[in-house]
Order: sequence, then C-alpha cells, then structure tokens
Amino acid sequence: IALIYGGNDTVAFLISAGINLGIGALITAGTWKAKKDIGKREGFVIVTMVWLVFSFFGSLPYILSGSIPRFTDAFFETISGFTTTGSSILNDIEALPHGILFWRSITQWLGGMGIIVLSLAILPVFGIGGMQLFMAEVPGPTPDKMSPRITQTAKTLWGIYILFTVLETILLWIGGMTFFDSICHSFTTMATGGFSTK
Repeated sequence: IALIYGGNDTVAFLISAGINLGIGALITAGTWKAKKDIGKREGFVIVTMVWLVFSFFGSLPYILSGSIPRFTDAFFETISGFTTTGSSILNDIEALPHGILFWRSITQWLGGMGIIVLSLAILPVFGIGGMQLFMAEVPGPTPDKMSPRITQTAKTLWGIYILFTVLETILLWIGGMTFFDSICHSFTTMATGGFSTK
C-alpha cells in the first residue's frame, strides 16, 4: 500500500519487515529442537507474551516512519489495534500516509479474530499442538463442540471472517466510499474496533 500510494513510509515498512524476519529467524533457529508439548500454564504465558511481542514489533512502522515518534504512543496505538479497543492517541488521522492507515486498520482486523487463532492455523507446520493456546485465548463454547480438530476450526473461522470482510468491502465501495477507505473500514468494523481513516 505504501508503494502504491508513494508514501514516505515505504522504507519504514521494509526496515520493520527486516527486523521481524531477522529476529523471527534467530528465535526459530534457537528453539527448533525445543520441547513441543504445551500445557495449560504454558498456553496462558504464550498468549500473554504474544500480545505484548506482537504489539512491540507492530509499533515499529509508526516509530520508523515518524508517524508516531514516541515509543509509548506507538505501542499504545498498536496494542489498541490488536486488542480492538479502538482507543487512539492520534489527532490528525487524515495526515497519515496510506501505508500507516492501512497498517493501523489491519492491526484491528488481525486482533478481531485473534492473533492466537491465526497462529493455530499455522502452528502444525512447526509440529506444535494448539489446543492449550485455543483454550487460553477463546472464551465460549468448548473446542470439542466446534470441531474435532482445532486447526480446522481456526481455518474455518478465518475463512468466514475473510468472506465477510470481502463482502463488506464490496458493499461499502458500491455505497460510495473509495476502495481504500472501504477496505480499511471493513477491517476495523469486522473487528468492532472502530479505527477509521477519517
């Protein structure tokens, strides 16, 4: 999005991606042979740490682009997005580059379904079971009533979430919003967070 709109935030996203990939590769290499069994206690710790770590790294584009130069404010904006609370420190939202506005919206969209539910869909690739993470993250019905396989449940939930997001984007676009605003508002209203590009 930053490249499409020629924003000054493109380099910030490239640097953020590089930092994330580098640290992710180091952690993966250092823990590849670690114990894969996750108990309930570890599940709760992982869920808590994921929210904090994702918010820390999610604040990098704000800081590096200069859109939100103070770490505390950038971290607050990011965690507000991932937790879908919708609180914001920003006053002049329309002055932000399109890439940052899109990132801000997508943090809410990812948080709306839950970062952990997203992780459950990809954890089996690393040989890790996700039931304990699911139980720590998702309130409500017991997992056995939803699906016999937690990964399949996560994929089904994400499929429905994506379908509704696409449908809402199309309807908002037909209703007169720009395509960019339609996507961003779909991301934030699906998550019930309320971040807006306006």
